[in-house]
Amino acid sequence: MTTTPPHTFLWVSAHPEPASLNGHLRRDATTHLQGRGHEVLQSDLYAMGWNPVLGPDAVISRPSRFNPSDDVRRAYLTGGLAPDIVAEQEKLLAADAVVLQFPLWWYGMPAILKGWFDRVFHSGFAFGKDPATGRRLRFEQGPFAGKRALVVVTLGDRPRSIGPRGKSGELQEMLFGLLHGTLAYTGMEVLQPLPVPSADFLDSHGYGQVRAQLRTRLDAFFTDAPIAYRPQFTGQYTREWELSDHIRPGETGLSVHVLDPGEAVDAERQVAVDGCYAAAST
Repeated sequence: MTTTPPHTFLWVSAHPEPASLNGHLRRDATTHLQGRGHEVLQSDLYAMGWNPVLGPDAVISRPSRFNPSDDVRRAYLTGGLAPDIVAEQEKLLAADAVVLQFPLWWYGMPAILKGWFDRVFHSGFAFGKDPATGRRLRFEQGPFAGKRALVVVTLGDRPRSIGPRGKSGELQEMLFGLLHGTLAYTGMEVLQPLPVPSADFLDSHGYGQVRAQLRTRLDAFFTDAPIAYRPQFTGQYTREWELSDHIRPGETGLSVHVLDPGEAVDAERQVAVDGCYAAAST
């Protein structure tokens, strides 16, 4: 019996070979979740033959001149999106938890997964403005607030190569565009990613250890602390969305956008910042 109430997971995977390490981990993990009473929705992108290219076929009534942002947003609001996009959005809306599983290719996600985001996470659905108030729908105000996300990534690098002084770069910073710029941007609470380094050399014993580690992370999905990315609308950033001078003065780099341990957010600033920005945006 699970120690937390049953939840709905969406498991999005991007590997072309079902018999791969990724394939085995996905099947073991989803079976584990189901055994704990959770519902698991799946998007195995290669098995689905997912179209990763954002183009005019994203909308049912194709315009003569395709504007990716405006035309897709309009189609979403009027019920004119392509059925494959709608199906993925319905899964996402139903999910409390999102797991993204993929091999690291050229220090990023496979193109088919990037294309899933390009087509599914469009303006009006995953980000934008509240049409009534002008309120920006991003980060702590994002439409997916309340959902949690975990990235599970296999890679060929050695474990210390993705550490703080590793040649490949620290993993959380390597994946900053996905973790912060996509998942946190749309409002999700983002858990520390789970890497599977030296994946090409994993033996049966090593696989057992990785499987156990993944199960532990899944069991703690709703109790582990997420990455403490700074909120955008509480006065920590200027109107140019640059970190204010009084916060970690003189420091630069991606790590400045994560709260220091014990650092508090001034919640009283929320209304003032939101109000000024909403007024300026109408």
